[in-house]
Amino acid sequence: MDNPKPASFLQFLPTTILLFLIGWGGLAALVVYTLPTLGPRWLFFFLGLIALTGTSLPVVYFFNRRFPSTPPPEPGVLLRQSIWIGIYGSALLWLQLGRMLTLTIAAIIAGGLVLIEGLLRMREISRWKPGD
Repeated sequence: MDNPKPASFLQFLPTTILLFLIGWGGLAALVVYTLPTLGPRWLFFFLGLIALTGTSLPVVYFFNRRFPSTPPPEPGVLLRQSIWIGIYGSALLWLQLGRMLTLTIAAIIAGGLVLIEGLLRMREISRWKPGD
C-alpha cells in the first residue's frame, strides 16, 4: 500500500464555516444583547471556544500540510488540534477576567497543551503500520 494521502481541505470547509459563524455570530449577539451575568459569561467562554476552533482549523490544516508527518494526520487529529487552540484561548480569557493572566502562566499553559498533543501524536504514530 502506498503512503496515504492527506485529507483535502474540502472535508473541513463545512465544519470551518459552521463553527466560525456560530462562534463569532454568537459572540457578537451575546455582547450586543445581554448583560454580563453568570449564564452569559459561561456562554461567552463556550462561544469563544467555538469561534477560535473554527478560525484556527484552516491554519492547523495549512501547518499540517506544510510540515507533513508519516502517517499524515487524520481529520480527527486536525480538529483536535484546533480544539486545543480554542481551549487555550478560552482559558486565557478566563484568567484575564480574574486579572490572573501573566506571560509566564500563558507560556506554561501553552507548553502543557503542546506536550499533551505531542504525546498523543507520538502514540498515534507508534501504532501506525504501513500496509494496514
